[in-house]
Amino acid sequence: MMIYRRPAFSLRSVPFLGLMLMLPVVNAPRALAQAPAAAAAGRQIGTVKAIAGDSITLTTDAGQAVAVSTSADTKVVKLAAGSTDLKTAQPSQLSDVSAGDRVLVTGKAGDTPATFSASRIILMKSSDIAQKNAAEQSQWKTNGVGGIVSEVNPSTGTIVVASGTSKYTVSTTGSTVFKRFSGDSNKYQDAKPGTMAEIHTGDQLQARGQKSADGLSVKAEEVVSGSFKNLSGLVLTADPSSGDITLKDLATKKVVTVHVTPNTNIRQVPPQVARMFASRADNTTPAGGGRGYGPPARGGGAGPAAGGGPAGGRGGMNGGGGELSQMISRLPSEGLADVKKGDAVMIVATEPTPGSATLTAVTLLTGVEPILTANPNGGMDLSGWSMGGAPGGGDSE
Repeated sequence: MMIYRRPAFSLRSVPFLGLMLMLPVVNAPRALAQAPAAAAAGRQIGTVKAIAGDSITLTTDAGQAVAVSTSADTKVVKLAAGSTDLKTAQPSQLSDVSAGDRVLVTGKAGDTPATFSASRIILMKSSDIAQKNAAEQSQWKTNGVGGIVSEVNPSTGTIVVASGTSKYTVSTTGSTVFKRFSGDSNKYQDAKPGTMAEIHTGDQLQARGQKSADGLSVKAEEVVSGSFKNLSGLVLTADPSSGDITLKDLATKKVVTVHVTPNTNIRQVPPQVARMFASRADNTTPAGGGRGYGPPARGGGAGPAAGGGPAGGRGGMNGGGGELSQMISRLPSEGLADVKKGDAVMIVATEPTPGSATLTAVTLLTGVEPILTANPNGGMDLSGWSMGGAPGGGDSE
């Protein structure tokens, strides 16, 4: 795929690349994998691609197609979306299995890696997953707040987050569930159990729970946080063999090494889309504006569709980035081989360890020259990134 390049341009300063922490959606693969009976050595887990007679074509989570054969002795049970307790499973039958459903199949391997004989099928219906996803996201939109951490008080269990000109107080208790993003993923299902002690000033955070009448505080049931680096600049080197690129970060004026992994979302912004958002940025960015994270009031919470949470960047652009991210999510993914020396890029990255010399890329955008040129003091809202790159939730894979 050809990458758009302008002959010459001036990037006068770095924009902040806003990244909203992803809302939870039902993690069917993990829920099924954690089911007690799933400990058997012979098993396959994945999404049903097709059914023909007594055979199921399964796409595993590793991307492999497996032909699963069943018999009259194959037991089928249905598990509620998100459940890991097989005691709650209900008797079902093969005719209840449909394309798109999630299944955990136990049995024995066939003569080839692409065949499997099923003794039991644990079924999680795609419709149930979608319904639970919608309910979860509604809770975050209605009862959530999000922003950049400005204060952490371990003694009182409170956290203050800033979103635009507003500040929100998050109160935690011993029953609050903490989760933390790390590594090369900003997907909710990849978040690890966390603690209050891991949250620091400058982190991006979302919390949901019981909100106050004025919406400015929440008694948190769950807190999700992460520390992300936001980089913009010109690519100096790109090595597909090692997975590393270097660029001169416009904010720090330092050369930064960023490692690209198979999980990195590499997307190209088409010229017409980049110019459209560059024009919008140029017309909407207030001079000298601060971080313009879209407040949860726009849709009642921290949902990606609502534009809440850390959405935006220096100088605003509230709302536009959610639209941009939806456009981006529908584009084909690119590879590191498509990123060339001299390209202007915007990157969201994490530090594998504090002070690490090499960052790990979560999201990498190319084709952003018009955006950076027109919006030197601003940033784009990429808040819609979610599981599988689908804005507003996506599937559970």
